Amino acid sequence: MLALIQRVTSASVEIGSETVGEIGKGLLVLLGIEKEDERADADTLLNKILAYRVFPDTEGKMNLSVNDIQGGLLIISQFTLAADTNRGLRPSFSTAKAPREAKELYHYFMHQLQSQYDHVASGKFGADMQVSLVNDGPVTFLLNS
Repeated sequence: MLALIQRVTSASVEIGSETVGEIGKGLLVLLGIEKEDERADADTLLNKILAYRVFPDTEGKMNLSVNDIQGGLLIISQFTLAADTNRGLRPSFSTAKAPREAKELYHYFMHQLQSQYDHVASGKFGADMQVSLVNDGPVTFLLNS
C-alpha cells in the first residue's frame, strides 16, 4: 500500500462542481492499493501517516506529526500510484489491486482512520476528482506499508 503525502496549508477535492472534501493545514494523502495489500498493510500505513513527522517544531525542524498539530487529512484514492512504470512509455496497472477488492480495502482504511482521528476528509473511490492544494514547503514523501 502506498501513500504520497503532501504537507499542505489547504487542500480540497471536487466531484463535478461539488466540493466533497476540504482541509486547512495538514496532509493531502494520495492512496494507492497494490495487488498484495491486505488489512495489515492498511493498518501499518495508517499508523505511519498519523505519526510521520513532517511539520516544523518551534525551531523549524520537522519534529511534529499531523496528529501532534491536530491538522487535517484529505484522503484521495489514487490507483495510478500502484502502476508499474519500469518498462515502455505507458503505465501498466497489473500491480494494482482489482477494483472491487481495492474498494473494500479503501473503505476499511477510511473506517479505521475515522475511528482513530477526527479531522478526516476524503474524495470518493473510483470517481473522477479534481484535487486542489497548496503544498507547504514543498514537502512531499512517498510512504509504503
